[in-house]
Amino acid sequence: MLKKLTQNSLFQDTGIYTITSIINAGIPFLLLPILTRYLSPEDYGLISMFALLVSFVSPFIGISINGAISRQYFNREDLNIWEYVFNCLLILAINSIITFLIFVNFSRLITKVTSFPEQSLWMVIVFAFSQIVINVLLSLWQVQKKALYYGMFNNFKTLINLGLSILLVVIFGFGWKGRIYGQLWAVIIFSIIALAIIIKNGWIKVSFKKRYVYHALLFGVPLIPHALSGTIISMTDRIFITNMVGLAATGVYTVGYQIGSVIDLITSSFNNAYVPWLFERLKRNNHETNKKIVTFTYGYFIGIIILALILGIVAPPLLKVFLGKSFNDSSAYVIWIAAGYAFNGMYLMVVNYIFYSQKNSLLAMVTFLTALINIVLNYFFVRNFGAIGAAQATTLVFFTKFIMVWILSAKVHKMPWKDVLLRRD
Repeated sequence: MLKKLTQNSLFQDTGIYTITSIINAGIPFLLLPILTRYLSPEDYGLISMFALLVSFVSPFIGISINGAISRQYFNREDLNIWEYVFNCLLILAINSIITFLIFVNFSRLITKVTSFPEQSLWMVIVFAFSQIVINVLLSLWQVQKKALYYGMFNNFKTLINLGLSILLVVIFGFGWKGRIYGQLWAVIIFSIIALAIIIKNGWIKVSFKKRYVYHALLFGVPLIPHALSGTIISMTDRIFITNMVGLAATGVYTVGYQIGSVIDLITSSFNNAYVPWLFERLKRNNHETNKKIVTFTYGYFIGIIILALILGIVAPPLLKVFLGKSFNDSSAYVIWIAAGYAFNGMYLMVVNYIFYSQKNSLLAMVTFLTALINIVLNYFFVRNFGAIGAAQATTLVFFTKFIMVWILSAKVHKMPWKDVLLRRD
């Protein structure tokens, strides 16, 4: 049984994605003791604003072209997938130019709101563009089940990013600009490499097709609110804690959040391997296969909840050993955040049916609604319960999103959810 499991391609790919994701996420933590000695709190604030601006513009620039390519890859007998890739990259280039012009016209307003220097705003557009080019290559490797290439490419990019950051911040003393330049040049270099790999493998064919552009826009534009909702959910809790409780509470909360989000690392890594596996089987349109998928999904739900509970129980005593006394209270947040990301992992399992059915406009409405609910819940929970209220609100929002998307996915793509639960043939 164990031998059969370890030889399973889904199990192997999940392991690769998980290991490489842990390396990718772990390397920046090792740099914190270095960078915090050379960067001021104001420097970190500017770096944070840069990341926020990138996360905000990316949905408008990229409009989920990597998701559209992943989906159409499984319909490649009905279209020329490499022409489709070219038209998606064409959309990316045009959107980047439009966004850049908007930034130029509203640069003073953007700087006033974010405090990010007006003369450095161009870096946001270049970074977002380069990262999306990289994501196109990663998506192609993902659907082709080349998890090792996917992971190694990401890890090398992170190493170059952090190496350049140390060089520019520590050796040359560029401050916050050094950290951002390190990130920027890393994604520029690897986007050029990504484009070279795509061209070398013949994964792009220059041919403008209106219908491909139309399809990619139809797939991606409705997902803009969906993508923005993730940004809203990830920022709201910390904004409310900072303004209603205090900055120190935000720091303690963030440490607990990072520990609890280990569950997100596991579920996201699994989903990277699961998507191509699932899409291949859904295309068979076989009732028995669908029953096996649903049975597996229910087992996954139980497993991820148990894993979150274990993390919530084990983390507090360990954190008292590994963290300073100032961060002892962070353990209180772990169970809530872990549970929240368990529900988010369950959401990932059901949202894939909506992506497969290409009913993205409905998904965007649901996820944007949950982002608005998140704002309201965080405000009232933090006001009444303090920082722990933010963690509780986050858990409740992730659970609500999971249930709403599960109901929606059951409507747009029929699966034997009840049959498996009731053990009906």
